[in-house]
Amino acid sequence: MKILQNMVMVVLLLSTALSAKMIYADPKPTFDNPRKIIMRLTSRDVHAANHLIGTINNILKEYPPETLQVAVVVYGPGMRVLRRDYDAQTLKRVRSLLMYDVEIIGCINTMQTMGWTKKEFIDGISYVQAGVAEAIERQVGGWIDATPY
Repeated sequence: MKILQNMVMVVLLLSTALSAKMIYADPKPTFDNPRKIIMRLTSRDVHAANHLIGTINNILKEYPPETLQVAVVVYGPGMRVLRRDYDAQTLKRVRSLLMYDVEIIGCINTMQTMGWTKKEFIDGISYVQAGVAEAIERQVGGWIDATPY
């Protein structure tokens, strides 16, 4: 009987832990005051890109869409991830982020250095001259850097 009671207790604790609700810090995110998250993609590595995408998906699950803004600034070797000839499965995941209003921002300086043109990149991304400067300015403007390591 004691073993059965312990098993029931473990199941209850696990189910509670697995269904825990997010507790938002004050001020709570709202339509007028959303959480603003920025991430930087600077690696061309497919695993790093997919880890970043997975992290964004986890964030999107925790916040109501009207209370969240997510931007990914891509520069340096990370620009390779946005090219049309990159890993097809990863590009599918990147395009899905665009459908969830994640802003993806590419670096023109990197493109110029590599001799790349906008037609070589997927549709739906925006561009800035210097990706690193965009990331800096977003952070100064209150955006939270949640770039995974």
